[in-house]
This record gives sequence, structure tokens and C-alpha cells, in this order.
Amino acid sequence: MSRWRTKSVEQSIADTDEPGTRLRKDLSWWDLTVFGVSVVVGAGIFTVTATTAGNITGPAISVSFLIAAVTCGLAALCYAEFASTVPVAGSAYTFSYATFGEFMAWIIGWDLILEFSIGAAVVAKGWSSYLGTVFGFAGGVADVGPLKLDWGALLIVAVVAVLLALGTKLSANFSATVTAIKVAVVLLVVIVGAFYIKAANYRPFIPPSEPGEAGGTGVDQSLFSLLTGAEGSHYGVYGLLAGASIVFFAFIGFDVVATTAEETKNPQRDVAKGILAALAIVTVLYVAVSVVLSGMVHYTELKTGPDGKAANLATAFSANGIDWAAQVISIGALAGLTTVVMVLVLGQSRVIFAMARDGLLPRSLARTSSRGTPVRITVIVAVLIALAASLFPIDKLEEMVNVGTLFAFVLVSAGVLVLRRTRPDLKRGFRVPWVPLLPIASIVACVWLMLNLTALTWIRFLIWMLLGVVIYFVYSRRHSVMGQRARGELEAAP
Repeated sequence: MSRWRTKSVEQSIADTDEPGTRLRKDLSWWDLTVFGVSVVVGAGIFTVTATTAGNITGPAISVSFLIAAVTCGLAALCYAEFASTVPVAGSAYTFSYATFGEFMAWIIGWDLILEFSIGAAVVAKGWSSYLGTVFGFAGGVADVGPLKLDWGALLIVAVVAVLLALGTKLSANFSATVTAIKVAVVLLVVIVGAFYIKAANYRPFIPPSEPGEAGGTGVDQSLFSLLTGAEGSHYGVYGLLAGASIVFFAFIGFDVVATTAEETKNPQRDVAKGILAALAIVTVLYVAVSVVLSGMVHYTELKTGPDGKAANLATAFSANGIDWAAQVISIGALAGLTTVVMVLVLGQSRVIFAMARDGLLPRSLARTSSRGTPVRITVIVAVLIALAASLFPIDKLEEMVNVGTLFAFVLVSAGVLVLRRTRPDLKRGFRVPWVPLLPIASIVACVWLMLNLTALTWIRFLIWMLLGVVIYFVYSRRHSVMGQRARGELEAAP
């Protein structure tokens, strides 16, 4: 059936040389590493670490980070093999086209649009909030008639869109500079905080389990709880595992590196190095911060208060009389969010570019400028994200980013197994070790984390996917380049 037609790896690579749709190859493995670190190290490290330690895990938060890192590492190995084998823009979308067929490729592409667009909009709103904190005003929001315009969010999306349109290498250089600032802030937190560690604060390392309703009720509880009737809990072993599900989302974004494979000078070697190096760096940073934070204050001081006020890294420093740290941490978070917005917009534009080049979206979008960047798509993506971030209260939808990411991880991990069986002859610059065990372990780990997301998130996700199915059968299937080639309406790229 036409919707299950696959696009061969050879055809995918040949299409990258189609006149007018070529992306410029400017990036090295170090550029990819910087992109990975810049998108992963965001405000999450400055906020989620403290709240999770205080409410869910206790001092064992560092173990939760290690569990999450292993899960991401398994998926990262699968991404690295695919990206070195199919060095084409589009990441999981392109990989799925070569393994599961056109319909599943569309589904995962539609899923990635959700992941990147909502992620960029939510982060842009967070950037605006931190902008107010750093410069001492009430956030970048202004009343415009009946609407509240978040001009701070509008500003950051506009700036990163201009940089991306001017060239991916320029964006990489800018990202490297800003990433150096936020990594320096994280290292400062670790070094300064280490002098205030008290061994007593690590006891008990895994606090005794306490019943709780952290998981919510009805559709606000996790899908696992809803299906099994299990109750949520604070601390203990289950709290430790639940904490891994939460802090996992601090790692989201490394997969964006794979979307730039087509713009890499030596993708067979450098994409795998970039992905794995980025993940290794952020894991070390995250574990170091969590160890220092847990040692600076007792976990009970990091619990969310009755007024709903959540703790963050600055809470631990203030408790030790280091009040200046709050401002430094806010600067680090502002720098962190700047590059997160940039790389999410980059990933979004490259996925849409790949889908448009394949005809599943209007092909006129897949045009590149003289600088070798898809300016049309970048502008459209920036406008849509800016409107969403500056006009609508979308913060409550941020968990949809998580389910979309994990869904992509599952398909990429399964795709490695499929392509190993169907195309063992392909040249692979990087090979996942211990196949099929590691890809299967990645799938199991990701599915487990997905089950820990709320039922409401699943409902929203399924509605989005249903809309995507409708668009595919109404538009994309008829305009597919592969379909036109099969019908003799279009010649294959040489």
C-alpha cells in the first residue's frame, strides 16, 4: 500500500543534492556538541533539581539523574547509528521514512513539530520571565487592548530567527559563546556550593517512603496510576524512580543534533561524536549540581511550601547566606534559555524542511537561500512560535513536549533493529553495540517514562496525532514526491 512505501537511504541522500534545496555543510563535531549542550542545559537545571529533591527523591536526586542519563544514552546510541547511516536533515522523521514507511514518517514528523514548537514557545516565555528578574522589572509583558503581549518572548524568537537565517555556522558560533556563559555559571554553582556541603544533609540518602498525591487524580494522574490503581508516593525507591521520570526532561533536546546531520562536514563520524559528547558533558554537570545541592541544605528545606512557592538553586545558596548567587543563577538561566530557543527553532525548521522536500508539506517551502539556509521555513516557524509564546498561556502544555520526545525515541530505537535486518549492507559510521539488547532496553525505558506522564497529556497528544492523520490523507499522500515518482509524474533525483 502506498502509505507504507519506504524511501531508500540512497534516495534520501541523493535528494540532498537537488538544486535549490541544498543545505550548506559548515558544521564540525564540536559545533554539534555545542548545539547539544546549549539546548539541553536550560533553566531546568536551575529549577527542577531543587523541587524534585525536596518533594520526590531526597538526596538520591543524583541517582535519579544517572538513571535518566542511562535512558537517554541508550536512545542517543540509536540516534548516532541512524544519523551516521542516513546523514539527512529531519532526524527521526527521515529515519522512520527509511524503515517504517511514509505514513509512520509523517506521524513522527508531525510529532516532532509538536515537540519543537511547544518546547520553543514555552522556553521563550521562561526567557521573558528571567529577563525581568535579571534587569529588575516585572517580566516582558505589556497590555495590548484585551490581550497581554509577552514582548520578551517575541524579542528572543525574533533574534534567534535572524541569526539562523543568516547561517547555521554563525548560529553555532553565537551558541558557543552563550553556552560558555551558562556552563561557567553552572561550574560556579558547583565550586562555590561545594564549600558549604555538610555530610549530615545526605542522611537519609533515600528517605523512607511517604504516601502522597503528587500524581494527582483523574486525568491529572499518571497513565500508569490510572491503569493500575497504584498510589503515588514521595521518597523511597518508587520516589527515586519517579524522580528519574521527572529529571529525564532536563535532558530533552540532544536529539536536535541529529536534525543537522545534512549540514555536517563529516556526518558519518561527527554526528555520533557530537551527540555522545554533548550527553556526557551535561550528565557530569547535572550530577555535580545535584550532589552539591543535596549537601548544601537538608532536602526538607527544598519542599514546596504551603503557599505553592517552589525551591530552586538560589534557595540553597540563600539558606547559606550566599544571596548574590540568586542573581548569578538568573543570568545563567537567561543565557541557558537563549540557546535552547535557538536550537529548538533550528530543529523545527529542519524537520519541516525535510518534510517539504518530500512533498508531505508544500514543496515551495523547501527552498534554500544563497547562504544555504531554509529562510522561508525559518521565518514561518519563528512567526508561529512568536505568536504562540507572546499571546497565549501555553505553559500547561509543556508536558506534551515530553511525550512527543519519548515517542520519537521509541521509533528510532526500533528503527535500528529494522534497518539492521533489512539493510545489513549499509555503511554505518557508528554501530550500536549489543544489538538487539540495547535498542530493546531503550524502548522499554522510554515506554516506562511515557507511562509516568499524565493521562491528560496522552489525551492531548492523541488529539494532535489524529489531526495529523487527517492532514496526511487529505493532502500529504497525494502530494508525496515518492508517490509522484511511483506514478511516473516525477523523475527520481540522480
